[in-house]
Amino acid sequence: MNPFDSPMHVADPDADWLASPVPSRALQRFDVNARGRDFFVGDIHGSFSALRRAMDTVQFDEQVDRLFSVGDLVDRGPESEQVLDWLDQPWFHAICGNHDFMIWRAALGDPYREVDFLRHGGHWLLRLDDEQRQRIGERLRDLPFAIEVQTPDGVVGSIHADCPFHDWEHVRAFDWARLDPAGPLGKRCLWMPMRFAMHRSIPIANVRAVVHGHVTLPAARMLGNVHYIDTGGWQPGGQFTLLQIDSLTPIRGTPNGPTPLRRRLFGRLIDRLGGQD
Repeated sequence: MNPFDSPMHVADPDADWLASPVPSRALQRFDVNARGRDFFVGDIHGSFSALRRAMDTVQFDEQVDRLFSVGDLVDRGPESEQVLDWLDQPWFHAICGNHDFMIWRAALGDPYREVDFLRHGGHWLLRLDDEQRQRIGERLRDLPFAIEVQTPDGVVGSIHADCPFHDWEHVRAFDWARLDPAGPLGKRCLWMPMRFAMHRSIPIANVRAVVHGHVTLPAARMLGNVHYIDTGGWQPGGQFTLLQIDSLTPIRGTPNGPTPLRRRLFGRLIDRLGGQD
């Protein structure tokens, strides 16, 4: 049995995956959007112009629509410096991904020793002055690790890489404000897509759907009621996938140029292995 599925671990104040509370990281809840549409988007990785083109595909209306990011806002792409501009938009909401975590640790003078952020697209941070790094670090540090969005048909939740519980009620009960992102549970949420790796199709209970990024795929996939929507919109030949929340319909944006041979071969391998129920 996965120990993180046990309710007694949810309330354990001495667990080694808990840290000093950061109130902004508590589970964030969003009410039904009664005026417009809601979308989730996969990993952005500093490719905001490409994301804007994908939004144009669905005729995104900033006056009434909302866009929710599954995390990894920065690194790898050419426009990571724009992250604060996007986070300032009232229609844009995001959770923390592993790249956001690495960048805020480095920006605030405490680099994550287990992974070198510079080897994963973080050189852009070095081009910024101290004040810019501080502002970006503080903003990314305060991103929540989990959100839920209410729809007429039930709640849709999101955690970056994996949901460590088999029941969304445990997600609600957990003290996310005290999650240590460098601890075992934090690593599961930010780095370890265990459900996808195990091809586990048992639905997560008490939630309509859960949306993840982190795993880059040639097309959106589903396991049970869990959606994987990082389709490499930040890569050459990739496309952003926007998941319309009310219908859970994945909508693909415009490709970023021709698809490289390696990506085409990877897509064929994934199709052969399966991965959708």
